[in-house]
Amino acid sequence: MIGNANFRREQALHLLAEWTAGESLRKHALAVEACVVDYGVQEADRLAFEGEPRATFIELYSTTAILHDFDYERYPTPEEHPFVGVRELERLGWPEELRTAILGHALYSGVPRSTHLAKVLFACDELAGFLTACALVKPSKAIADVEVAGVRKKMKDKAFARGVHREDIVQGASELGVDLDTHIAFCIEAMKKRAGQLGL
Repeated sequence: MIGNANFRREQALHLLAEWTAGESLRKHALAVEACVVDYGVQEADRLAFEGEPRATFIELYSTTAILHDFDYERYPTPEEHPFVGVRELERLGWPEELRTAILGHALYSGVPRSTHLAKVLFACDELAGFLTACALVKPSKAIADVEVAGVRKKMKDKAFARGVHREDIVQGASELGVDLDTHIAFCIEAMKKRAGQLGL
């Protein structure tokens, strides 16, 4: 069992690297992390967390995002993902709140998204992937050149980034209680801060 003090981003990244060879899936984890962490910071501010409790709280958001798809490359079917990964996370002693949020990000799991963390992960997952796709079709391939209006336009284009579930993006913002345009803008800004790390 890993002790609570050791639930660190480095361990999450190590586990992601161990299970995921594909660069795009690793980058997706980091893009989702960028968005989820900024929501975690916002929530920590709202709750007036300081010091160690604040760091631990934000770290939970970070590690949940990094690990949400870590088993997907090996176990991509709805029968296996994210259930196999969550069983492994339980074996390794990762927190229940993290595991429940990861289960909840798959609509077909039947696990309700009852925490802020679970709602944020679901809200950011598909959107981060879509924003990456929007950036990569720009001549600059830069997230800095992605704008909300352009994202909304691309969402209507069913041929673009076909694998992204638009309804999940809309539902995610709704569950989080955030206006969709505000949510898109928030995630663009979060990803811009880590553009170098994301290759965008």
